[in-house]
Amino acid sequence: MLKSAPPPRSPSDSSAASAGASSGGGALRRRAVLAFAGWWPGWRRLALWAWQGLGGALAVGVMEIAAWLGETPLALIPFATSIVLVLGMPEAEAAQPRALVGGHVVSTLVGFAMLALFGSSEPAAAAAVGLAMVAMRATGTMHPPAAINPIIVVVEAMKPGFVLVPVGLGAVLLAAYAFGWHNLARRGSWPVRWW
Repeated sequence: MLKSAPPPRSPSDSSAASAGASSGGGALRRRAVLAFAGWWPGWRRLALWAWQGLGGALAVGVMEIAAWLGETPLALIPFATSIVLVLGMPEAEAAQPRALVGGHVVSTLVGFAMLALFGSSEPAAAAAVGLAMVAMRATGTMHPPAAINPIIVVVEAMKPGFVLVPVGLGAVLLAAYAFGWHNLARRGSWPVRWW
């Protein structure tokens, strides 16, 4: 059986089709706007993120000045990633004072133990990072940025005073700075808990 040809279209049919196409484009635009709105954090949250970013930039700047004044290479001051975590994600468990200070001290002590047992070598530094992870977990002080400390201690054969300055003092100063900075923006916002 032969199929019949479709009936000819009238001018009103073509205008309805073009209106449908344009409304389809409108639907696409609406979906794009809604997708952006779902992503958009809002002005208040964006301002808070900007405040946290400014705090991080200032803290890194102070760290750079301290390194320069102390004639210490910046690479031997292990706080850049801690600054990002504590100021950028203040609600995280790893950003709390116990984890910040304890994680840096515990991982540094593990580095010194490995240095004393095996000397300065890359394999000993790698093992020290693994042991520091276990030690931070066991002590409830998991602070991932502190994993750099055993590498610095073992590879650079640091002196024991490194655990006090810059590590211990630096971690305490960063906690004090974070407390002041976060609470300037929102009172009671950091820490979630001290210990």
